[in-house]
Amino acid sequence: MSSFPPLNEQMDAIRRGAVEIIPEEELARKLERSRARGEPLLVKQGFDPTRPHLHLGYMVSIRKLRTFQELGHRVVFLIGDFTALVGDPSGRSEMRPPLAEEEVERNAATYREQIFTVLDPTRTLIDRNSRWLGALSSGEMLTLTSRYTLARLLERDDFAGRYRSETPIALAELLYPLLQGYDSVALKADVEIGGTDQKFNLLVGRTLMERYGLEPQVAVVMPLLRGTDGERKMSQSYDNAIGITEAPEDQFGKTMSIPDTLLEEWTTLLSSLGPALLPAALGRCRSEPYAAKRWLARDLVTQLHGAAAAARAEAHFDRLFRAKEPPAARPAFRHAPASLAVVLKDIGFAKSLGEARRMATQGGVQLDGVKETDGDRALAPGAYLIRYGKLKFADVTIG
Repeated sequence: MSSFPPLNEQMDAIRRGAVEIIPEEELARKLERSRARGEPLLVKQGFDPTRPHLHLGYMVSIRKLRTFQELGHRVVFLIGDFTALVGDPSGRSEMRPPLAEEEVERNAATYREQIFTVLDPTRTLIDRNSRWLGALSSGEMLTLTSRYTLARLLERDDFAGRYRSETPIALAELLYPLLQGYDSVALKADVEIGGTDQKFNLLVGRTLMERYGLEPQVAVVMPLLRGTDGERKMSQSYDNAIGITEAPEDQFGKTMSIPDTLLEEWTTLLSSLGPALLPAALGRCRSEPYAAKRWLARDLVTQLHGAAAAARAEAHFDRLFRAKEPPAARPAFRHAPASLAVVLKDIGFAKSLGEARRMATQGGVQLDGVKETDGDRALAPGAYLIRYGKLKFADVTIG
């Protein structure tokens, strides 16, 4: 007796939120064969550890991996420690700066900690593509490059645009889609998941698998989540991201700050609702956006930190924005006399002096309840209640 759900249930769950399944009929055949044999599909997704933190944009596809797990299939969370050294050219108008191996390793370690906020650890295999890519001989690398043509690579939008504008394209960048595609060859993947910016790479994987004599993978293409600004894709570079492991209070408050135009998108792609309940929730996004946003904020924090943390985060939000009170529990620091920007950076509120100065200039910093727009103001000895943005508070003693 098969332990897998009926085909139509699996297809409905996999389709939810996906932009495209290429090709859908092949996925159906793979699922039917899987049920008949009682063998799970192998579903992979690669993540290059170029940054230390995963954000909710990654969660869109990670949740799809979780969907496959719930349907009984095997998931490989692939850390692209080798490809991170090359740099993914997807969506880039110029070369990425190279990363040091030490930085890649540090980031990879944080990924292992973060993914299990969403994935089932008992059904997840974590692998690294350095295991096979780092072991390729020069002859094997030449064989790989002979399986694809330069003309096809230059059809890719970002490469084509850079070629037309005479913007340099490194040979290593041209190799990147082949290296990602070879990951699928090495793992013999049945399915690969990726965002719309990865579609070209996913299809290269299909082609390479065929040329290595393997059954090609199916590509499940997921949308790119727009960030808290409601415009650009979520990215730490754009300062519009919510980290998967951020504090519950920050996750709740940032979700409450999103524009109403994002509600349906975020509810569809990030909420825990099943297909039967989703239509009513989307209707509420249109008719009662504030209530829908509070529900979504609770739901997201519950998924990532648990129901108790969500309740505390909601109460914290109400103290700040309804009662207009600073949180009762807030960090305390001691600091030598310095400028406001230096203090904000040193206590971890700002990533850089430039960011701290910009936040002050834009009116996002308060000292003892009064806006302070000069980030270079020297803080005299004394005690200060510092508010940074909407959500960060600290007691700082200077002296």
